[in-house]
Amino acid sequence: MSLPQAPKVGLVSLGCPKNLVDSERIMTKLRSDGYSMSADYAGADVVLVNTCGFLDSAKEESLEAIGEAIAENGRVIVTGCMGKEADVIRNRFPNVLAITGAHQYEEVVGAVYDAAPMPPNAFINLVPDSGLKLTPRHYSYLKISEGCNHRCAFCIIPSLRGDLASRRPDAILREAEKLIAAGIKELLVISQDTSAYGVDLKHASWRWKGGEVRAHMTDLARALGELGAWVRLHYVYPYPHVDRVIPLMAEGLVLPYLDIPFQHASPNVLRAMRRPANEAKVLERIRSWREICPDIAIRSSFVVGFPGETEEDFDYLLRWLEEAQLDRVGAFRFEPVEGAAANNLPGHVPEEVKEERYARVMELTARISAEKLAAKVGRTVDVIIDAVDPDTGGATGRSKADAPEIDGEVHLRDAGHLAAGDIVEVTVEDADEHDLYGVPA
Repeated sequence: MSLPQAPKVGLVSLGCPKNLVDSERIMTKLRSDGYSMSADYAGADVVLVNTCGFLDSAKEESLEAIGEAIAENGRVIVTGCMGKEADVIRNRFPNVLAITGAHQYEEVVGAVYDAAPMPPNAFINLVPDSGLKLTPRHYSYLKISEGCNHRCAFCIIPSLRGDLASRRPDAILREAEKLIAAGIKELLVISQDTSAYGVDLKHASWRWKGGEVRAHMTDLARALGELGAWVRLHYVYPYPHVDRVIPLMAEGLVLPYLDIPFQHASPNVLRAMRRPANEAKVLERIRSWREICPDIAIRSSFVVGFPGETEEDFDYLLRWLEEAQLDRVGAFRFEPVEGAAANNLPGHVPEEVKEERYARVMELTARISAEKLAAKVGRTVDVIIDAVDPDTGGATGRSKADAPEIDGEVHLRDAGHLAAGDIVEVTVEDADEHDLYGVPA
């Protein structure tokens, strides 16, 4: 038995030693993935040109190198410092396959994967294209950024992970495509602040599938939705532009589900938390969202017992929750975290008061949840199957309103013929505070 030939990559590295190190890292990654290196243009399936843009003369040298690679091979990917001047490169060489900037190892390697795919072979491809996953095979988390620009008083994420650093939209979409090709049916979009996606990239656009995609939450959500899997948005701060995502939910491109960490409702507590205190306007927007997309499910989390939280503040929160009628709610008792500014605030709430307030929040939100789920009895809902018990014929899944691990479930009877990852219509027969019960329609 003969093994398939691995694709060969040619590499032209220009500029300073830092560029050379970048080239070495790219080459190391490609070799570890099974690619071979070519010493000449003729033997390469694709050629990488790592450019320098420090001086005008260096830019001209880089453009000449790109031109030579195109003339000798024709399949060229450009990376390095001149990647910031993509328009200049494309105006002169419109047939370049892809252009990435300096240090963008993930993007340039991804471009090689697209231009010269590794032939499938169990002896060569020890890791699937979708990567190794700790989640079930039918759903996957999709991280779109790291870090956060907020400085909430109770949080130390920026000190741990830094400021917002968004991934390029084409790299995210490329990963999503590979996940779906591997059998993923549901993409759970995560970050520290999904609504802020692309702010650090100045919402620039990148080439994608013959067009362009902008580094912006709404554009990315639409592009992900067009790939055909369920797309669920987590950690969405209620910025004004979130309103433009709701029509995508009404269209069926994105699941009608928003995970929004409100944290509290009292203006006094929100100010102490260093979070926007516009709870009244949020209620108006929730009503507007439900008018556009009646099936939208909103989940959130709240902190009780934050330093300085009075009984009036807590009562305000309860009244707000009653009016907001959120579908899924999680609550947390405030805990000091080393390094958090909230530790130094006055008015720390006694533990027994935290416990009492926590219990009251959970009692209220459980009642609201039970009422909203009871209203679904008799309806038909789409459910993604998570597990099947062939012995009992039962199955467990989730509706579009339920994220894994944190929300409710749908328990099915007469479902032994189903498999994990199936998406089926289910007639809802019963409900409790958190879960639905039904049968395949």
